[in-house]
Amino acid sequence: MEWVQVYNPTGSQLVSTLLAAAPIVVLLGLLGIAGWSAPKAASAGLIAALALAIFVCRMPVSMALASAGFGACFGLFPIGWIVLGAVFLYVLTVEAGQFEKVKCSIAGLSPDRRIQALLIAFSFGAFVEGAAGFGTPVAISSALMIGAGFPPLYAAGLALIANTAPVAFGALGTPIIALAQVTGISADTLGAMAGRQLPFVSLIIPAWMVVVMSGWRGLRDVWPAVLLCGGSFALVQYLVSNFIGPTLVDIAGGLTSLGLLTLFLRFWQPKTIWTFPEELQPTGSATTAIAGGDDPQACGPKPVEYTRREIAGAWVPWLLLSLCVFAWGLPQVKTLLEAGGRAAPKFSVPSLDQRVRRDAPVATSSRERERAVFQFNWLSATGTGIFIAAILSAAWMRVGVAQFFRTLSRTFIRLGWPLFTIAAMMAIAYTTRFSGADVILGLAFTRSGPLYPFFAPLLGWLGVAITGSDTSSNALFGSLQKITAQQLGLNPVLIATANSTGGVMGKMIDAQSIVVSASATGQYGNESRILRFVFWHSLALAGLMGLLVLTQAYFLPGMIPRQ
Repeated sequence: MEWVQVYNPTGSQLVSTLLAAAPIVVLLGLLGIAGWSAPKAASAGLIAALALAIFVCRMPVSMALASAGFGACFGLFPIGWIVLGAVFLYVLTVEAGQFEKVKCSIAGLSPDRRIQALLIAFSFGAFVEGAAGFGTPVAISSALMIGAGFPPLYAAGLALIANTAPVAFGALGTPIIALAQVTGISADTLGAMAGRQLPFVSLIIPAWMVVVMSGWRGLRDVWPAVLLCGGSFALVQYLVSNFIGPTLVDIAGGLTSLGLLTLFLRFWQPKTIWTFPEELQPTGSATTAIAGGDDPQACGPKPVEYTRREIAGAWVPWLLLSLCVFAWGLPQVKTLLEAGGRAAPKFSVPSLDQRVRRDAPVATSSRERERAVFQFNWLSATGTGIFIAAILSAAWMRVGVAQFFRTLSRTFIRLGWPLFTIAAMMAIAYTTRFSGADVILGLAFTRSGPLYPFFAPLLGWLGVAITGSDTSSNALFGSLQKITAQQLGLNPVLIATANSTGGVMGKMIDAQSIVVSASATGQYGNESRILRFVFWHSLALAGLMGLLVLTQAYFLPGMIPRQ
């Protein structure tokens, strides 16, 4: 049986739009305003999504339930698998006593929390985003910051804010490549356009993070580091995206930013060391650096001496993590690990696969049907690369087999409810997608006429907030953006790219990222606080991107690359 989506099921576009927003309103309202726990809010949002699909959109019950089940499976694998692996590796290093040395080495570069946030959340997080994406940088960066001594709320919130500018080029350019596939525009052209928008954000985000932490006065003390951190990433982001391609943008930018800032800190330190008010002031001076040779280094309120060799050894697990994440992100490695499909079994979702058909104006063909195939690519999944890094790290740290499995068991039990929540969140996203409710919401933005360049990024922002992925948002709304641009006489390259560059701002508020950050920082039950912490930052940055796209559309069209 085939079912065709209907984009005005009530006969009133306003009523249909309001009803289509119900699952998102229920989820975010209960989570962010009513203060419900994430599992309860996600369950209520899923009930609302199923009710919308069945009773408003008239989707067959079997298809609606299959959509929810498909989304839940995707939430557990690969997303939940990434979270489990990242948290497990972190817990292993803590229990082995190695993370204290990592924390000491970070403080050795600078005891200033503003500098540490730039290094971990922005620069290192951008590299991880470029290699893996899909929640990995938030999980790893927030875990690193919580271990380094950041308050849990700021560890989660800053990791989410930082994970914006790199997202469009994440996972070796996957979002841009997906956008090219649905729009028919070259990935190089779309990447070049994104490289003429996102560098402005890359300049802003490091300063934004510092202001969130310490206010405008705090920014004055560290502006040279902020400028170097964001400016170097922005410059590489522009150059690589415009002259090489979209695949290595974040990896090159993240490593450049991280390397230059680390080198700069050997010659410069802020005059005033800033820490969170609830922290003890560090005993080391601003000029403390990692000791050379085997000279000891003191760290913490009660000085503990670590040699350079000990500190280098403590960083090995995170080096292994970076290498594995990077390797698992390479297409050649994925192909090898999947061994032509034998190691990545695919399952067609019953009652759903090729049974749902999108309609005009989002469908490019009357024969276009939605695929629903769950691929259990257990060997090539990013989470598996992280887990391999955990195994290698355990061997390096001489963690016994019994301790290894005890730690794994405790980590899994600890993440039980967060994994359930991620599954429920993705069930909402997939039910919304297959029922067509997402398109109903998207079409509302297309009625803004000449102001559409401002709202195009907000449509991408909405798509990421719903689906949890810039790639999914591009696949969902990319064609619609191009069609709307052509109807309004706007440049389709600009408008289609805006879906991705605006969408990255929604990454910090999508439910999946909120739960991932809460899980990594041990804030189960406090997801509503994290959402309230980042929501207005997300909306403000999306609005700034809207203004930039509006300016490029009408006042700076020369910034748009030719097809």
